[in-house]
Amino acid sequence: MDRTAARHSRAEYARRMNRVLDHIDRHLDAPLDLAALAEVAHFSPYHFHRLFAGWMRETLGDYLRRRRLEVGAHLLAQRPAMPVLEVALTVGFGSGEAFARAFKLQFGVTPSAWRSDTPARQAALLARVRQPQDSNPDQASSKRDQAGPDGGGHDAGSCDEMENEMDVKLVELAPVKVAYLRYIGPYGPGIGVFWRETVGPWLRANGLEGRACYGIGLDDPSVTPPEKCRYDACVEIPDGFVPGGAALPATLPGGRYAVTTFRGAPATIGAAWIELCGAWLPGSGLQYDARPSFEYYAPEGRTDPVTGEFSCELCIPVKPL
Repeated sequence: MDRTAARHSRAEYARRMNRVLDHIDRHLDAPLDLAALAEVAHFSPYHFHRLFAGWMRETLGDYLRRRRLEVGAHLLAQRPAMPVLEVALTVGFGSGEAFARAFKLQFGVTPSAWRSDTPARQAALLARVRQPQDSNPDQASSKRDQAGPDGGGHDAGSCDEMENEMDVKLVELAPVKVAYLRYIGPYGPGIGVFWRETVGPWLRANGLEGRACYGIGLDDPSVTPPEKCRYDACVEIPDGFVPGGAALPATLPGGRYAVTTFRGAPATIGAAWIELCGAWLPGSGLQYDARPSFEYYAPEGRTDPVTGEFSCELCIPVKPL
């Protein structure tokens, strides 16, 4: 097989496997058997378990358990009024007891203890990123170590380095049709490389340069292993556009979002996300809902070639407590 054919083959595998990962996240509360997921991917059930394990470096069963527990941990932290049993059922466990056993095995504490410790965890994160000399890029220090079309790696720097104070507005956003390419690996500089070396050429080849872009971190790096974290680099697409290569179409859901403008160096955006989610949100009378958070990069956005500073909007989906 020549290089072009091999490249197309790898892209098709990526499309099919990413469809499976998206399907799993949308149906965590339902039975997810191997045969049904193989059908989503259009692969033989006989071979699918080996293909999945080779792609994700973990078995399908281990992946399902991990995703259910990670989403459960997020719900426990961000929805304080949601009963533990409801959390358990929402992520596909048959009982609160089964969820509690699996949760403690994964995280070392009970679901209730995890929830009650949430303010202390958030305070520790805020204290860490507010230290002026703290430039530790450990991804566990940031909910959103991301990078956008500027191509820079975003680490969790000091909030004191941000140009302006955080001004958060509540905005009703319309749904947006996008195409996305997915990166799997540690958040941070690798995402900048992904935008520059993979996404940029794809945008140029498909005539999509100059369109609005979005960056979506799908996992919480404080609970998901670095090598398992997923990030979608998205671009707004016109009606009728059919993505090629490894890209897949999606719709960013509309609705109410808390939005703040960020401007600064790539190393400070992680701190901005922590400030927004860990300091502003708890005192807002609002909570996360199930839609994704994202960074919005306007078409007219520019990166300072000397300092590397850029601007984007940080958007988190919210609903009343």
